[in-house]
Amino acid sequence: MENTQEHLTTAQGAPVGDNQHSVTAGENGPVLIQDYQLLEKLAHFARERIPERVVHAKGAGAFGTFKLTHDMSAYTRADIFNEVGKETEMFARFSTVAGESGASDTDRDPRGFALKFYTNEGNYDLVGLSLPVFFIRDAKKFPDFIHTQKRDPRTHLHSDRAKWDFWSHSPESLHMVTMLFGDRGIPATYRNMNGFGNHTFMWVNADGERSWVKYHFKPKAGVKSLTADVATELSGKNPDSATADLYNAIDTGDYPTWTMYVQIIPFDEGWDYKQNIFDVTRTVSKKDYPLTEVGTMTLNRNPENYFTDVEEATFSPANLVPGIEPSPDKMLQGRLFSYADAQRYRVGANATQIPVNRPKTAVHDHQADGVMGLNEHTGSINYEPNSFDGIGEEADAKPVGYDVEGRIGQHVTYDDDFYTQPGDLYRLMSEDERERLVQNIAGSLGNVEEDEIKTREVTQFYKADPDYGRRVAAAIGLELDFDAIQ
Repeated sequence: MENTQEHLTTAQGAPVGDNQHSVTAGENGPVLIQDYQLLEKLAHFARERIPERVVHAKGAGAFGTFKLTHDMSAYTRADIFNEVGKETEMFARFSTVAGESGASDTDRDPRGFALKFYTNEGNYDLVGLSLPVFFIRDAKKFPDFIHTQKRDPRTHLHSDRAKWDFWSHSPESLHMVTMLFGDRGIPATYRNMNGFGNHTFMWVNADGERSWVKYHFKPKAGVKSLTADVATELSGKNPDSATADLYNAIDTGDYPTWTMYVQIIPFDEGWDYKQNIFDVTRTVSKKDYPLTEVGTMTLNRNPENYFTDVEEATFSPANLVPGIEPSPDKMLQGRLFSYADAQRYRVGANATQIPVNRPKTAVHDHQADGVMGLNEHTGSINYEPNSFDGIGEEADAKPVGYDVEGRIGQHVTYDDDFYTQPGDLYRLMSEDERERLVQNIAGSLGNVEEDEIKTREVTQFYKADPDYGRRVAAAIGLELDFDAIQ
C-alpha cells in the first residue's frame, strides 16, 4: 500500500500534531474555539459541494404537530415540554446520508431524522439518525469519514476500499458498522424507522436542576426493513420509493406518527456512569435508564413546493431553547458550529428568514443585511445595547452549564472498549440475522483487494465476538491466524 513520510499540515502549511482529537478544556470539558484545525476542517468541508447538501442530499419532508402527552417540567423548563396537551407545529426531514440528490432511497445508509419544532420560545432543532449511535466520536474526524462515503476523487466511483480502510483504522466505528450491515440498515420506508437524537443533551428545570437525556422516537407503523436483495430490486424499479411513500401516505390521510421518549439520567450519575455517556458511539442501557414517554409527533401536511419547503430547510443542533443545553459530547460540540455554518454557505446568511426556517416568535437580532435579506428592520438602530428600542437581554435565558476543569489539550477522553457493545449486539441477533449481517458485510468488504485492510477489520469483528470474526473471514475467503489475536 502507498506510504508517505510527509507530515500532515494545515491549509497554511503548518504541521498538524493531532488530527484525531479536538482541543478541550480538561478531559471531559467542551471543545475550544481556539482549535483552529477543527474549525478549518469543518468550515472547508461544508464548502466542498454546491449547491446540494454535502451530506443528507437526498431527502423528503413534511409538516406536522407535536403533542405533549406527559409533562416534563420536573426535568426541563422548555415550554414545548410543559403542560400536557400542548401542541407545537413542526417540520421533519428524512434523508440518506452519503448519496447525492439523485441517489436511491434504498441504499444501505443511515437515515437522517431531522426535526424542527416552532416553539413559543423560538425554533428547536433535533438533528438525529435512524440508528442510535455513530461511526466516530470526535468531529475532527468527520470530514475524513464522509470523504470515504463519497466518490473517489480520481475514479469518481464509490469505494468500498476507502470505507473499510477508514473503519478498520477507527475501531470506534464497529458498533455502528454492525448496526448498519444488520437488519435495520435499510428501512423499508421513512414511516417504518426509529429516530434517535444520538447525542446526550442536558435538560434544566425552572429551579436550575439538571439532567442528562437521550431522545428516542418509535413509529406507530412499526419498524420494517428491507433485505439486501429486495432493496436492490426496489432501487431499480423505484429509487424514490421512500419519498413517494411518505408523500402518498400523507396525501391519503394515513398520517405517520412517532412517539417520543427520553432516557433521563440524573446529572451527577451521568458523570460517574460505567461508561462515558457523551460517547456517541455507545448506547446507554435502557435497563439502567428506562424510556420515559414525552409525546407524539404526527406528520399531516405535505410541502407545497419541494424546493422552498424541503431543499431550503435548514437544521442545526445549535438551535436550542431555554431549558435544553448541549453536553460535552465532542461530535455534538463540532456540529454546533458546522451545521449552521454549512447552512450559511448553502442557503445564505439569511436562511432563517425563509418561511420553513422562520420561527413563529418575533426575531430581534439586529442582523438585517446580507444576500437575500428581507430587510424588515426599520429605523436607524441596528446595534445592541442601545438607548432607544427597549430590546435587551433576557437574564433567564442564560445557560446553566456545568463546571469544567483541567489542562487545555487534545485529550483522549473515552476508553478503548470498542468491542463490548458490538459483541453484545451480535449475540442478541438470531441465527438468521447473524447470517444476513455476515453476508451483507461480505458483499462490501469482499470487494476490497488489500488483505491488510480486510485483516484489520476482521480482527475487530473477532474481538467483538470470535464467531463474528470467523464467519466474516470465511465469507470473504480470508485466512487468518485467530489464535494470534490478542
